[in-house]
Amino acid sequence: MTASAITIKGAWRDGDPPGRRQFVVVPGMALERGGTLPEVQLAYETWGQLNAQRDNAVLVLHALSGDSHVTGDLEPGHPTAGWWRDVVGPGLGIDTDRWFVVCTNVLGGCQGSTGPSSRAPEGRPWGSRWPATTIRDQVAAEIPLANALGVQAWAAVVGGSMGGMRALEWALCQPHRVRRMIVLAASAEASADQVATCRVQIDAIRADPHWHNGDYYDTSNSPVTGMAIARRIAHLTYRCAAEVDTRFGRAATAGGDPLAEGFAVESWLDHAATSLQSRFDAGSYVALTAAMNSHEIGRGRGGTASALRRMRARPTIVGVDSDRLYPLHQQAELADLLGVELQVIHSQRGHDGFLVETDQVNAVLKAALD
Repeated sequence: MTASAITIKGAWRDGDPPGRRQFVVVPGMALERGGTLPEVQLAYETWGQLNAQRDNAVLVLHALSGDSHVTGDLEPGHPTAGWWRDVVGPGLGIDTDRWFVVCTNVLGGCQGSTGPSSRAPEGRPWGSRWPATTIRDQVAAEIPLANALGVQAWAAVVGGSMGGMRALEWALCQPHRVRRMIVLAASAEASADQVATCRVQIDAIRADPHWHNGDYYDTSNSPVTGMAIARRIAHLTYRCAAEVDTRFGRAATAGGDPLAEGFAVESWLDHAATSLQSRFDAGSYVALTAAMNSHEIGRGRGGTASALRRMRARPTIVGVDSDRLYPLHQQAELADLLGVELQVIHSQRGHDGFLVETDQVNAVLKAALD
């Protein structure tokens, strides 16, 4: 597809602050598992300047509940104050004085990109009609944006968790357009344990009486209870048992008797669920979680090892030593197959270590991008 077939809405203008949300609209795309989407809109934001050679662009890819607002202020249209704000910016691991940084909201998301809550061409939300999409579809939707921006090759594609899955697929789907690939806390394929954990979360949402098979958008209620349960399950996998036990123990919510007040750890999970309810869509949660279950870089490529042999990008593989969702051995296997040294983030925060251990992450990214 040529850049002329793509429309950019809300394009950046001189004087606009960095991180201003923009949109690219693609006339249509075929999907890996069959079917098409007649029109796709992707939200994206940029920081820094694309140089004259157009060779300093870095694509940053978010995890499940992230969005295009990787750094910046909390303001209307941005429900979070930047999910990697201590990593992307002037002088940081991804230095916006040097790099032109692009972050998209993933296909199937709910922060400006086409997803289940978006209205189909006839005007009704996609809902139950939203087609099955994969990690490869997410990458395919982002390729026209690179074309529209005039980026022939990314200097680097960087992502953690679901974003790491997309980084791997970018380097394999478009090997000639990715010079560096940096994957954090992700694997070559979704394991049976990860698929099972995701499936339980999907089931929790679908069991909510307000789910209506995904067609709840024009009703007065949404399946927030089911999504809250899903988030509680997920949040436990994002942290490690040692942190949870040390942080909460058997403490009560208000410092008294836990059998009367409830446990502090329960309140912590409630807060995580409530925070997501205020900014995320249950349909997107289901669609993106199912897409994560589709992740398998060896599918149709002769297996993982064969797939990785086609990679041209210089790889950096990063794991978190306390990660119980994407355990370190998965990154070690990736690094071994790619013939590179595994980079390890030491943390008591589990899978979330790639988001919160910013000093270590910055050091790894600076070295990888040097």
